[in-house]
Amino acid sequence: MIVVAGEALIDLVPQGTGALAALRPALGGGPYNTAVALGRLGSPTAFCSRVSYDAFGEALLDRLRETGVDLAPVQRGSEPTTLAVASVDAEGSAAYSFYVEGTADRLFSVPASLPSGTRAVSFGTCSLVLEPGASAYEELLRRTAARGVFTALDPNVRAGLIADPDAYRARFESWLPSVTLLKLSAEDAAWLGGTPRQWLAAGPAAVVVTRGGAGLTAYTRDGGEYTVPGERVDVVDTIGAGDTVNAALLHGLALRDALSASAVAALGAEGWRGLLGFAARAAAVTCSRAGAEPPYAHEVAG
Repeated sequence: MIVVAGEALIDLVPQGTGALAALRPALGGGPYNTAVALGRLGSPTAFCSRVSYDAFGEALLDRLRETGVDLAPVQRGSEPTTLAVASVDAEGSAAYSFYVEGTADRLFSVPASLPSGTRAVSFGTCSLVLEPGASAYEELLRRTAARGVFTALDPNVRAGLIADPDAYRARFESWLPSVTLLKLSAEDAAWLGGTPRQWLAAGPAAVVVTRGGAGLTAYTRDGGEYTVPGERVDVVDTIGAGDTVNAALLHGLALRDALSASAVAALGAEGWRGLLGFAARAAAVTCSRAGAEPPYAHEVAG
C-alpha cells in the first residue's frame, strides 16, 4: 500500500484566452493527482486528506473510487473545497491562483494510524504550506519516517501561497532528514535555492529533478547522477505532469521492491535509467491531453 497525503481541490482551467475566458472545473491537487496516477498504474493506493461534503468534494472522491483508491483515511468536513484558477501559456505550462480561506483541506488532523501494509507515504504541494493542516501533515511525515516507512516529498512550490519564502525554505530543509525520496522540478529547485548534493547530505537517499521536455535526472548519495531525456509529444498542457512523475517513481520502486533507502542505494545505473524512462513516458501521456489525466498501465507498458 502506498499512501498519498495532501490536498484535493478543483482546478478551474480556462477554455480560451483573456481574463474572462470560460473556466472548466477539473479534479486536481498535486497529492490527489498522484493518488489517481498510482491507482491507474495499478499500485494499491490510499488517500489521506480532508475533503469537503460539497459537490466538488463528492466528485473528487468519486474519481478515487473509480480508480480503486482506498478512501478509509479520508476525513470529511462541511467547509468548501479549495479552488485553483489555472492560466496556461503558449507552451502549455500552467500557473495558478488559489482560493483557500476556510476550505476543508486546511483543517486536516493527524490520523491515529495509517492503513495496514503501508510501505510508503507521499507528501507535498499546498498541504505543507497552509496552516493549520500544514503542521499536521508535517507531524505525519516525521512520525512516518521515525517508524522506518519510506517517505517521498514533492514540494511542488506554489510561491503565491507562501507569505514568508525564507521561513518556508528553512522549514523545507527541516523536513529533509525525514525524507527518503525528494522529487522536484528545476523551477522548484531554483526557487528553493539549494542543490541536489546539499539536499542529499541532509537526509534523502535520492533526489530526482524534472526539467520538462529536457528530461529527468536522479542524484544519489554515492555520487551517482543518471539522466534520461523527455519523451517527445504534442503538449496540450502540463497540468499534472509532475504529479504523474511522482506516482511513476513510486510505482516503479514498488515493482522493484525498492521502497527503502538501502534498496534505492542499490538500484545502480540500469535501474535508475529504467525507472526514470518509465516516469518520462508516463508524464508525456499526461501532457498529451488536457487537465490532469495520468495514464493507465497499458499506456506506458514496455
